[in-house]
Amino acid sequence: MAEASHTVTVPVEVEKVWDFVSHVEKWAKLVPAYKEYKQVDDNQSVWTFEGNMKGIKKTVQVELNIVEMHEPNNIKFEFKGINENFSGSGQFQAEAKGTDTIMTGTVAAEAGGLAKVALNPIIKMVLPKVTTRLTEKIARTIQA
Repeated sequence: MAEASHTVTVPVEVEKVWDFVSHVEKWAKLVPAYKEYKQVDDNQSVWTFEGNMKGIKKTVQVELNIVEMHEPNNIKFEFKGINENFSGSGQFQAEAKGTDTIMTGTVAAEAGGLAKVALNPIIKMVLPKVTTRLTEKIARTIQA
């Protein structure tokens, strides 16, 4: 399973970071290729992404489940593809440093099925960039 992590310093108090990351709908739209978000219950949501790869338009649906919440420092989640065979997990951790917050986003993912041999190397290559972009976007949005 590929895994990537990115840490940023957010110049706000940890409670403000928590207020954002503890509401998944706030950061779902910041994930690259985001199209739609649907809340199923308190811990489960369905995300839809749409992307273009070499002229082929692809829509992917993902079920995301919150598995742990420890206010104001940590939220953990797991996800799996609904219409594609992949799965993974992730978390956001926040640590107060004076009036700033050190926030780390971590995501792990892997493809399954017949395509895993071809897709897992791509996931391993792309995941660090996606994790960095998402964590940085969340930090910028919280500061705004």
